[in-house]
Amino acid sequence: MKNHLRHIISLSIVLAFCFGSIDSFAQSNSNNKAEKKQTYKKARVLTSKTAKKIMKVVEALERQKTVRAPDPDNKGQFIEKEEDDPDWTEARRILTELLNNRAELKSYDRSVMWNYWGYIYFSNEDYDQAMYAYEQLLKEPEATIPLRTSSLLTLAQLNLVKENWDKGIRLILQWMDEIETVTAQSHYLLASAYFQKEDYVRSRSSMEEAIRLAEEEGYRPRENWYVLLAACFNELKDRKIISAAYSLEQQLGIYEILVNYYPKKLYFLQLGGTYQQMDREEDYMITLKAAFDKDLLDKEGEYLALAQLLLISKNPYWAAQVLVAGQNKKALVKNKETKKEELVPVVKDTEKNLKLLADSWRMAQEIDKAIPVLEKAAKMSKDGDTYILLGNLYLFEDRIEDSIRAIEAGLKKPKIKSRSQARLVLGQAHFEIENFEEAKKQFRAAARDKDKRIKKTANSWIKYAENEAVRVKNLALRRDFIQRSQAKEKSS
Repeated sequence: MKNHLRHIISLSIVLAFCFGSIDSFAQSNSNNKAEKKQTYKKARVLTSKTAKKIMKVVEALERQKTVRAPDPDNKGQFIEKEEDDPDWTEARRILTELLNNRAELKSYDRSVMWNYWGYIYFSNEDYDQAMYAYEQLLKEPEATIPLRTSSLLTLAQLNLVKENWDKGIRLILQWMDEIETVTAQSHYLLASAYFQKEDYVRSRSSMEEAIRLAEEEGYRPRENWYVLLAACFNELKDRKIISAAYSLEQQLGIYEILVNYYPKKLYFLQLGGTYQQMDREEDYMITLKAAFDKDLLDKEGEYLALAQLLLISKNPYWAAQVLVAGQNKKALVKNKETKKEELVPVVKDTEKNLKLLADSWRMAQEIDKAIPVLEKAAKMSKDGDTYILLGNLYLFEDRIEDSIRAIEAGLKKPKIKSRSQARLVLGQAHFEIENFEEAKKQFRAAARDKDKRIKKTANSWIKYAENEAVRVKNLALRRDFIQRSQAKEKSS
């Protein structure tokens, strides 16, 4: 992960800064920086002979060609447009003529020649030769300030790409010393260089200065600036330069900014993870829930983590909703057997996941939704507890016959948490349909348990069943007596 971050920073240096205008890095402003004696001029003029050749170099590099391209406004139609088509061969030919006669050129003319050589080499990714060209430019005493500063910057960045950290940093500092105003972008560049060198103290300091200046200059600091600063705090913590608690506090503030300014999934997860490390479980849950609401979650573990946090915070209905959303969301996964990609649910119908969903619906008092989920989980289960729980739910819904079948199925399984407790429920189910003999049989079996609480409950149910059996029998006899009496009265 750390090497990946360094690679991104290195690449961003090249793409963002090389051969661009230096205005975003250094702006002319004599009020912000005390004037100092300059040994280089801001502008010079090429000799007539060199100017003609350089003009041809520019024409070769700016050459364009006309191409046919699909019309974005009219499907099936084509338009003609101009496309860059630099003539590298011609540019090199002219510059080679200048190079061969460089001893006869004035210093400023040579500096312009070296600048174009640097551009050509860089464009062809020949970074060593590009560095050589810019180094030669900097040796020219008549090189102008714009040429020097842009060459210093590019040369610094190329050294960083080549992992010459010390030289790259030295060149950046020299460049910052020669420009008139050091901007936020300049400090970001220096912070990136220090990070590459693993000087995280200076990298943090430069990055904080870059963010401060950006806010002072009136624009929002860039996304990767905050990412780099967060990485600095993490590295400083790992090296025990700062405490873990202080690092977490600083990273927390950074991730909160990233979530607000650049709401990507990664930053929500990093913010949530930071809350979790700080034992702020509720904030962790809220952050994951916010990511869920933005449809950013796409991993099974993320949905399960959020559902469990919601259950802990006594929000079972939302926990169930999250799990159902995960079941409905599809993701492309490569089939191990066929090697083909296929759409599968993010939250899979495993026994564990189905039990979690059933528990969520049950705790939310949505028993009618919990039952079909638990039925599916019970068929997958190797133990009997899922069937026992299902039997309890059936009993709660007055589905007595289903309750009996489920509990009996659970009791047939070799592994069960408490057979005595299961028999208690089974006895209650038989009791509800006035099957008192079977009910007492189950209660007696439960009463043999060593657990005093279960034993006491089972014995109470035995007495209750016996009394209820007598009461029901007496009611039946009374009803039968009344029916016979009525029949005699009618016949007489």
